[in-house]
Amino acid sequence: MNKKALIATLLLVLFIIINASGQKKEKTVGTYEDDAPTIYSTTPNSYIVDNKLTVYDYKLLSQVKLAIKEKDDDFLPAYKALIKAADKALNEGSFSVITKKQVAVSGDKHDYLSLAPYWWPDPSKDDGLPWIRKDGEINPLTRGRNVDEPVKDKMISNVKILSLAYFFSGDNTYAEKTKELLKVWFVNKETRMNPNLNYAQGVPGSSTGRCFGIIEFSGITHIITAIEILELDNSLESSLGNELKAWLNSYLIWLQTSELGHLENSRKNNHATLYDVQVVALLLFLDKTEEAKNVLTSLVDKRVKTQIEADGKQPHELQRTKSLTYSILNLTGLTKLAFFGRKDGIQIDIWNYRSNTGDIQKAYQYLLSFLNTQNQWPFEQLGSMDNAVKRLKQMFRNTGSMLSINEYCKLGFDIKEIDHLDLLLYPCYR
Repeated sequence: MNKKALIATLLLVLFIIINASGQKKEKTVGTYEDDAPTIYSTTPNSYIVDNKLTVYDYKLLSQVKLAIKEKDDDFLPAYKALIKAADKALNEGSFSVITKKQVAVSGDKHDYLSLAPYWWPDPSKDDGLPWIRKDGEINPLTRGRNVDEPVKDKMISNVKILSLAYFFSGDNTYAEKTKELLKVWFVNKETRMNPNLNYAQGVPGSSTGRCFGIIEFSGITHIITAIEILELDNSLESSLGNELKAWLNSYLIWLQTSELGHLENSRKNNHATLYDVQVVALLLFLDKTEEAKNVLTSLVDKRVKTQIEADGKQPHELQRTKSLTYSILNLTGLTKLAFFGRKDGIQIDIWNYRSNTGDIQKAYQYLLSFLNTQNQWPFEQLGSMDNAVKRLKQMFRNTGSMLSINEYCKLGFDIKEIDHLDLLLYPCYR
């Protein structure tokens, strides 16, 4: 090689070295270091979920719908169970907060009212006041027609069933009944609920309402899905759609600005996680994408690092008398938030965050061994352990579907044990 050629080669090598050193090192997609200031990720295209449905994967549900149309035996039994439940709901009345026997201290029957379920009259007091706590033991006085929670649960359940029956069958009868239920609970002046939870989970003798009552409205995600399903086929009149969105927006503002909302946001356990699920779902539904992004960006520091230990245990949930149930509940909420992070326009990879202190996947690994009932749960768990393990199996399978995790889908669950709605909403294939 002559002298000029050698110099040229050396200059080229030097240029490449300088250029390479000036570039930032790319992190492998889905891996994060503990000192990373944010957890933004360029999510793989196959993981990006469209926004036609906020809470579920529209692509997957459409595949199930097609499979049902083609008489696929994997889904037909679940579909028939759904239609049977929807037909029953058609013959059940609408529901309203004004039908309860008691009224909140506001004097307004439109205000939602509930009582803390684990609190009981103090037997050492003549009047039983103030009530005292017995964690995990539900006081029957907090249920029934005295309060709104059972009626609210029935309304949300029927809205979910009817709207899904409409989605999978196309039968407009289910859509009309869905709209009737939504109008009565959220829109009609005579029957609507005020968009706040100021008087939820009160404790007689000490509190008229507490932040812990916010968890009672976790089912608001099913209301969002029902509205979106109706909008997919233009089955929702714009006037009704606007009124529903106005109510949901008012409720979101209450969640974000009220004292009770701030308190719930400051909790350290499943209450805070499910608060985030409500807020992010509402923000996404109402096209407040940047606000949703802000909540999800802070999720690792605010929730994951404070709730999950290095070995995968969730210490705040293990303190409860139903420790497995609450571990599942909290982890399910964190997983739904990870799913929201994969939405088109968000693309924040929470699921693949890794930490030496604790992360979501470590929490799954810790719970995985207890799918085998021979491995005894080492913490307190009131009630049926069989039911808790069934919920654990359900969580793994649903997560496998939601986040495309084949090993979770292949854990060998008996299809007969899977809840029919979960089978339709979380199919294990892509």
